[in-house]
Amino acid sequence: MSQGCACCVCARTTEVGIIEDLGQFKRLIDPGFHCICYPISQVSGTLSLRIQQLDVICETKTKDNVFIQVAVAVQYRVITQQAYDAYYRLSDPRGQIQSYVFDVIRSTVPRLELDEAFASKQDLASAVKEQLDNVMTDYGYEIIATLVTDLSPNARVKASMNEINASKRLKEAASQKAEADKVQQVKAAEADAEARYLSGMGVARQRKAIVEGLQESVSVFSREVKGTAPKDIMDILLLSQYFDTLSTIGANNLILEHDPATVASLQRQVGMSFLQKKGNNFF
Repeated sequence: MSQGCACCVCARTTEVGIIEDLGQFKRLIDPGFHCICYPISQVSGTLSLRIQQLDVICETKTKDNVFIQVAVAVQYRVITQQAYDAYYRLSDPRGQIQSYVFDVIRSTVPRLELDEAFASKQDLASAVKEQLDNVMTDYGYEIIATLVTDLSPNARVKASMNEINASKRLKEAASQKAEADKVQQVKAAEADAEARYLSGMGVARQRKAIVEGLQESVSVFSREVKGTAPKDIMDILLLSQYFDTLSTIGANNLILEHDPATVASLQRQVGMSFLQKKGNNFF
């Protein structure tokens, strides 16, 4: 508010002026040029119509006895039509708002555990705004918004919470790793079993092919060489295989004791085995 002469005053934009006559409220003046009868009428004061912000930090404890600092930002402004109440009825609006913020925070947070307090920031801000709306409107102030900007526990509590979270994550990581190792071992065992099965199938087919080859050889030899008994043919094949085995062992610098009696015994056993299967159309 600037005073140009004894009877002319100017109110700035976003301000409202309070005019008093001999100390008694007379009227409100809007932004712009106004004439007053000085010294009977005087500008007692001005009120800003801008949105103002008050940052309040309140310390309290939660239900689980953890002390925390709650930072609340309150945005408010003067209601133009109630500028009289704002100027005359309330001498310290910022102190009044701060008191009500303390009251709401210290009556709400102690009913919540620490994790619930973090999860209920919006509910806490709504409770503060509702309380301030009910009170400050009567004094000519409008509460635009209330924001819970920070919930800060004690440093040691923060460190403990971080350790708990780190331990949970390590536990989950260990569990996942163990599960991965389990899956890997199961898959490896399944692959090994499948490999062994396929290897066994291969060996069985190989042996079947050898037997079928022997069967074909014996049949052809019997047809081409008249008067040859299957036993004689099997003896010849057995001796051939035996001598081939001896050659292979000798080529690898291995020593194998050779006993003709052993060969004869093996010959008899194999021959009997093949002859027993003759009734089953083996030959």
